[in-house]
Amino acid sequence: MIGPGAISASPTFATRRAALVWGAEHLAAVGVESPRLDARLLLAAVLETAPAALLANLAARVDGPQAARFAALIARRVAREPVALILGRREFWSLDLAVSAETLVPRPESETLIEAAVAAFAGRAAPGRLLDLGTGTGCLLLAALTEFPNAFGVGVDCAPAAAALARDNAVRLELAGRAAFLAGDWANAIAGRFDLVLANPPYIPTGDLPGLMPEVVGHEPRRALDGGPDGLAAYRAILAELPRLLQPDGTAVLELGQGQAAPVSALAAAAGLGAVTRADLAGTRRALILQSSGR
Repeated sequence: MIGPGAISASPTFATRRAALVWGAEHLAAVGVESPRLDARLLLAAVLETAPAALLANLAARVDGPQAARFAALIARRVAREPVALILGRREFWSLDLAVSAETLVPRPESETLIEAAVAAFAGRAAPGRLLDLGTGTGCLLLAALTEFPNAFGVGVDCAPAAAALARDNAVRLELAGRAAFLAGDWANAIAGRFDLVLANPPYIPTGDLPGLMPEVVGHEPRRALDGGPDGLAAYRAILAELPRLLQPDGTAVLELGQGQAAPVSALAAAAGLGAVTRADLAGTRRALILQSSGR
């Protein structure tokens, strides 16, 4: 069986196809869920080409330096480092975002929050002031700014390095003129009211963290995962602040973990907020859409 110790620092490959087979075999041997896709993404990065272009010319050779770089990336993936962190980027809502070990890697299911936000403002005035609590890479705020081109947004994260990364992403996407990022404890440093509040808070119960995939528990920041004993600690903090943060007709959209729609909706009701949910493509009720009591 192929294992991490079998990776050569200087493999040779007759063709790109041979390199992909070699890489996929090593990844499959340690239980990586998508070994062929991951090998393809890593080899494309080494060759500085698009994955589709790589597949269009599988008979091309891989030179020695390229093979060595590919082997180094495969070794990192064998150690279960996420592909996004190896490459330093991840696509979200068609935006190319820089990522780092200081933030969660944006997930496709989080795009459900942007879908919900767009739907919430259909047929009424678009939001002008946006707030993203726990902004991480800035993915939610920056995606929302692309959907609401006249809006200005503020992103808050407890980690200064995460806020700085989100700011860099805004600059790269030419959205820095409509966004500000700061380090803070949820909304404690925020004054004023917002038309739209977004948040993907930590929601994994503390006791469940050791059972997460090694890509997550071993490489993503615990502070962005750990939701306290019942997974609801961050929701309590955010929901306590929403009544003062939302405009009278404002909307908040929070990401939910599996099975959390009912308990978080109950917390929202206690805070005077009406709630409905929106499912992601897997059928999980992923987004909780909250309306202020003034609406």
